[in-house]
Amino acid sequence: MGRLCETEGLTEDQTEIIKAVRTYVEEKILPVATELEHADEYPQEIVDGLKELGIFGLTIPEEYDGLGESLLTYALCVEEIARGWMSVSGVINTHFIVAYMLMKHGTEEQKKKYLPRMATGDVRGAFSMSEPGLGSDVAAVKTKATQDGDGYRIDGQKMWLTNGGTSNLVAVLAKTDEGSDSVYKNMTTFLVEKEPGFGETAPGLTIPGKLDKMGYKGVETTEAVFEGHRVSADQVLGGATGQGFYQMMDGVEVGRVNVAARAVGIANRAFELAIAYAQQRETFGKPIAQHQAILFRLAEMATKVETAHAMMVKAARLKDRGERNDVEAGMAKMLAAEYCNEVVQDSFRIHGGYGYSKEYEIERLYREAAFMLIGEGTSDIQKMIIGRALLKDYQLKG
Repeated sequence: MGRLCETEGLTEDQTEIIKAVRTYVEEKILPVATELEHADEYPQEIVDGLKELGIFGLTIPEEYDGLGESLLTYALCVEEIARGWMSVSGVINTHFIVAYMLMKHGTEEQKKKYLPRMATGDVRGAFSMSEPGLGSDVAAVKTKATQDGDGYRIDGQKMWLTNGGTSNLVAVLAKTDEGSDSVYKNMTTFLVEKEPGFGETAPGLTIPGKLDKMGYKGVETTEAVFEGHRVSADQVLGGATGQGFYQMMDGVEVGRVNVAARAVGIANRAFELAIAYAQQRETFGKPIAQHQAILFRLAEMATKVETAHAMMVKAARLKDRGERNDVEAGMAKMLAAEYCNEVVQDSFRIHGGYGYSKEYEIERLYREAAFMLIGEGTSDIQKMIIGRALLKDYQLKG
């Protein structure tokens, strides 16, 4: 390993966990990632290994059988996993968000019911906010939950569910009639249980199949169609309706730190591939790394990786201290995603024609990097969040 993406001030436990994950990536993920990705094959053996490492319960408190680690520890583990294969980090990302929402907003009964089994990976979470007609415009949600006896009936169509097939617990945002003038207070998060797989996975809930994507292969992304699916009132996250928007945004905030970590992991791997290839490939009688144009490019790539890593770490530590980090998470996600694409493109260029060949790993990274630009909100959305917050902080007086 090189000098990039090292983090100061870690505890001994954090260091050992990250070291174990790094070893697992080197031995179990990197050797098979490109083959599995090209085959669009679910990495079951890798996922089973992550269960044994305790990754699914990394941030779940010890009282619910988890490891009780911080967001920073989780983000650094995600960075390592994404360096091996970004899709694997997707397997645990939405699971982590649902577990976080339960920890922060769930009732004690909901925590006891789900968190111990989420810690072992027996219950796998998926996060469902987007719809065919909305992405960042959450206020436009159309999926409705109407009171039906002592429970609710859910009707509508959700989109872009990572782990939509393999999950058996989905946090679903739906519109409810709370009588509020604010659309944001008329949304509720429901904990929907289903069977893993495709087709009708619960009465009134259909997972049609995998969406075919440019990258982010292996992990499945799906739709979810609700037609009269009934849930009990006990399945309202936190036990109170009308809180769904705020619960989901809290989950997305930590998700942005996660996406930043994934972007750093991809960028770091792209840099590693580039600097190795540049020392092997010769032109005009010497390795291309000795040509100034390549040397300058490598220097810029490494600087971008380090900068994105530092911003991601800052955002995670703020959240761990219980402070609001919407600006820092937005900055980290935006910068890491943009830099990731720039670093991967530079690595692609250094590889020359070989970068266009599927035999080389950089081809896979090139397709994976694009997802970082849109996952958990586009760069433009991050700029809106950051800009509005800055105007409040720097508002002129008088």
